[in-house]
Amino acid sequence: VDPGPAPAAPAAPPSDALVLFGGDGVGEWVNVRDGEPAGWTVAGGVLTVDKSVGDIMTRRRFRDYQIHLEWRIPADVTGEGQARGNSGLYLAYLGKDRGGYELQILDSYENETYVNGMAGSVYKQSIPLADASRPPGEWQTYDVVWTAPRFAADGSLASPARVTALHNGVLVQNDFALEGETVYRGEPEYHPFERAAIMLQAHGDPSPPISFRNIWVRELD
Repeated sequence: VDPGPAPAAPAAPPSDALVLFGGDGVGEWVNVRDGEPAGWTVAGGVLTVDKSVGDIMTRRRFRDYQIHLEWRIPADVTGEGQARGNSGLYLAYLGKDRGGYELQILDSYENETYVNGMAGSVYKQSIPLADASRPPGEWQTYDVVWTAPRFAADGSLASPARVTALHNGVLVQNDFALEGETVYRGEPEYHPFERAAIMLQAHGDPSPPISFRNIWVRELD
């Protein structure tokens, strides 16, 4: 699917949104490793992954929400498959032992990998409805509506997590009901929680780091 031209500049967030990154600081984020300040690079209104620092997550916890973010694979990206511009938007991060629920970020422009690991996939669970990827060097957008799972008093699942996602304005996930946390190996499972951080992944592949801008969230619960 042709997503059309890349945005030249970030659009203004809605008035009721919480800006998670607006170009001039990462005060809403901390390092997953130790809870210290995020430590990624901010320059020219852009947030760039520092793989030596590791993943970052929001200070605040969320339940149901709409999130917008823009991301860019570097023009000089190297590698192939999962080792090419790999990152992830964790819609609910449950900690180092559990991981969480990941919407995949990857260079999927003329880059083959397993289909439930390409950009726009719910990692290892749901293939995107279209490949809306732009070439490396161009800004791309995610607009996502996340509904957290609900649990009964005994910890059993009452209703599954659901996600609707647009990649560059193209619908790629349509109210998909997740089978549990997204895992690299094994079967997905649910573990009770109420609110969780949002996490951005600093993947360990050797390709050059990707960048983000214009990240905002609107709580819906």
